[in-house]
Amino acid sequence: MHTRNKAGIHCEPISIKPGYQFEVHRVAYQRNEVYACMMHFHQVHEFIIFEDVQGMYYHSQGQSAIQKGDVVFTPALETHDYELTEHAKAWYIIQFMPQFLIDNGLLYEEAILSRGLQLRFSQQDWQSIQQQVNWLEQSYLDDPHSVKSATLLKLIIIWLVAQGKAVLPNAERALVTDASYKKLSPILSLFREQDVVELTLVEAAAMCHISTSYFSRMFKRTFNCNYSQFVVQHKLYTSARWLGQSEKSITQISYDLNFSNPSHFISMFKRYFSKTPNQYRKALRKQLS
Repeated sequence: MHTRNKAGIHCEPISIKPGYQFEVHRVAYQRNEVYACMMHFHQVHEFIIFEDVQGMYYHSQGQSAIQKGDVVFTPALETHDYELTEHAKAWYIIQFMPQFLIDNGLLYEEAILSRGLQLRFSQQDWQSIQQQVNWLEQSYLDDPHSVKSATLLKLIIIWLVAQGKAVLPNAERALVTDASYKKLSPILSLFREQDVVELTLVEAAAMCHISTSYFSRMFKRTFNCNYSQFVVQHKLYTSARWLGQSEKSITQISYDLNFSNPSHFISMFKRYFSKTPNQYRKALRKQLS
């Protein structure tokens, strides 16, 4: 599963087999057994359900301690890393295509799962999660394409979103927020549907029929970054996908995404992903060969 390179980032173009909606795997290490990870990202959504662990989780919001019973969600193309102790550790990895949420009508869950989250649960809820994941693993091993497997994954996603409390670096808050995020749905739909979104902050707020200041506050509260940062991230995520899935040149990508020039695009891409677009594309092709 893990591929390392000198650039210091672990990139996975896609880790789900062609034709699969999702994959489920259990990983376990004995005490002092060698484990290593580095900053990486996926082109799929990922839940990690920690049965036993001690260490740190590094993510877009900073860093936080992880413990037994925590669940970490990482959306497609968001960088993250783990630094774990030498103690015994075990977890389930559930990776699924982003389209799974839309295809199964999980629109509320899709909005919540737009950013990385570290979730914590009551003891009773944690026991329920363990049972559900065990059912999912058995169903997946029997038939990964069955309606039963898809339904169990849908149930787990709904349960995690409904029952989890998000752990932040110095605070804890309920994951389920008020309905105000729905006001952002017009602009969020645009980002989901289009590779390039060039609306200004004022135009985006107008599309949502709210004031610019209110839109700005709500957007940052929802995504933990301001609107302009999100626009740039969206472009960079699109560029990473194009680098892996098309033959477009780096120059063409830079202009198609409305960067001022190729040098600016390359600089922004390297700052965000710790490698140049060319290095990224070569790494993907090597992994797929």
